[in-house]
Amino acid sequence: MGKYFIFAIYVLLCGCSTLQVPPEFLYSEIKTSDYTIATWQKITDSTQPYKIYIEGDGHSFDSDGYPTDNPTPKGTLLREIAFGDKHPNVVYLARPCQFVKDSHCKGTDWTIGRFSQKIVSSEYQAVKKIADSHKITLVGFSGGAQIAGLIAVQNPDLDIAKLVTIGGNLDVITWTEHHNVPLLSESLDLHDFKQKYALFPQTHYVGDNDEIVPLAITFDFVADKSTIRLIKGASHNSGWEKAFAAIRGE
Repeated sequence: MGKYFIFAIYVLLCGCSTLQVPPEFLYSEIKTSDYTIATWQKITDSTQPYKIYIEGDGHSFDSDGYPTDNPTPKGTLLREIAFGDKHPNVVYLARPCQFVKDSHCKGTDWTIGRFSQKIVSSEYQAVKKIADSHKITLVGFSGGAQIAGLIAVQNPDLDIAKLVTIGGNLDVITWTEHHNVPLLSESLDLHDFKQKYALFPQTHYVGDNDEIVPLAITFDFVADKSTIRLIKGASHNSGWEKAFAAIRGE
């Protein structure tokens, strides 16, 4: 398999649809030590727990498999799920350099360094500024699951009630080996925190047609197999509609 082949597949599956933002979700940019991060927030009762959806890797590579100059996601899957969530406090959290790019953004931030300490720390700072000491459920899509997990295991000051993944890439080394692509050499790997990660309540939604993050990778990583929910007919970026209610209910 060619060096960038799997990334090209990922881009082709993403789609280019648009989504109307509900009026109760307000756009807000959060300044962190290294990046300005885009969010859409529905905060109706700040005394209640927060549910934060963390976006995937976005449009990191073009259809030819080469790095793009803008990682803003083309697909709307995670936003669609988040914008329909009826919990009182729901936040859609983009990854650094998605939707808004500042002078600190560089190509490695969405390629080999997409899970770097600097990226993870910035996402943590955003979560902390939003939810502070409240109970938090983190929902990570694709690479966003890796970010959510790294935030949880590195920051005991956060009150993480649950981790939820959707097509989540939880094991970077196994994932790159599976697709025969170069290691993400400037990234952390949740595999190094596997025992600590297992202590958190969690649910993992996996598409049975997902060729980007197949079931085998999730199954090998997750300690409690009963937390895995196999969604029939779902690929990495489509066919998840039957799981929307369950994910929103987490």
